[in-house]
Amino acid sequence: MPFKANAARRHHIPKQKRKVTNWAAYDASLRQRGSLTVWFTDEAIAAWRAAPRTTRGGQAWYSPLAILTALTLKAVFRLALRQTEGLIGSIIRLLGLTPAVPDHSTLNRRAVTLDVPRPRSGSGADSEPVHLLVDSTGLKLCGAGEWVVEKHGAKTRRSWRKLHIGMDANTGDIVAAALTANDVDDASQIGPLLDQIEGPVASLTGDGAYDQESVYRAVLDRAPETTIIVPPRSTAVPSEAAETEPTQRDRHLERIAEKGRMGWQKVSGYNKRSWVEAAIGRYKQVIGDGLCSREDGRRSTEVGVAVHVLNQMLALGRPISVRIA
Repeated sequence: MPFKANAARRHHIPKQKRKVTNWAAYDASLRQRGSLTVWFTDEAIAAWRAAPRTTRGGQAWYSPLAILTALTLKAVFRLALRQTEGLIGSIIRLLGLTPAVPDHSTLNRRAVTLDVPRPRSGSGADSEPVHLLVDSTGLKLCGAGEWVVEKHGAKTRRSWRKLHIGMDANTGDIVAAALTANDVDDASQIGPLLDQIEGPVASLTGDGAYDQESVYRAVLDRAPETTIIVPPRSTAVPSEAAETEPTQRDRHLERIAEKGRMGWQKVSGYNKRSWVEAAIGRYKQVIGDGLCSREDGRRSTEVGVAVHVLNQMLALGRPISVRIA
């Protein structure tokens, strides 16, 4: 009986049928993502060596561009640091170039302080405000493999970190990311994610985990005109001022009471939240579901490089689809 009761409460949602209208261009971009064509521009070769240091201390041999290039290849091909050193060295030799190759120790050390570029959505004069979609997922830490754990048993519980991302619904780019411990609340990272966005935020959409007063306060303190699209809990009640000065959450509750949750999702635009879930799935399919670095500083850089790689791949082409009956 409990099973039948639960099944009766479920909504049957038919799968949407969509047609990609730019299939030829999108198909070409998918093939280009796997292309092994590598080249170094004259500007990149000139910027490979670090600029002379004007302050006291040792002189760096490699510029941030060189370190980012090596770590990008590491993320794309899922290599260890020594294999990354070998790959980039072979590429430079095949191209007949002379730049020195950063060794694995240098890559490991410089990863702590590397500043990874990220799209600056909403920062231009003619750019549109960001419609931010937020979500989080878990990433396993490197350690004994599954076979070792099953065969010999795990001495301690496998640990993991939580990745919080903010995606621009207009462009599909991941414009904000934060890596935290696994016990950090999702709602607490709204502020750090918003701090990474320079331009105005038109709306913020998240799942029920973000239905907290702190989220509304962090968003509205930054921009009072921002629309917050978060489903209230099933036990939520209107605020005391709902009759005179209803909050956004009060209006969500009113709309849910009128149209039901499914109707509210369609009217409010909450269904777009599935796009950030797709971005997380893309991250784990392309990059993987684990972290190879052994320190949190390097792990943050590892995530930043991974996000940079995904945005570069998306820039090659993305599907444009329309819904069909």
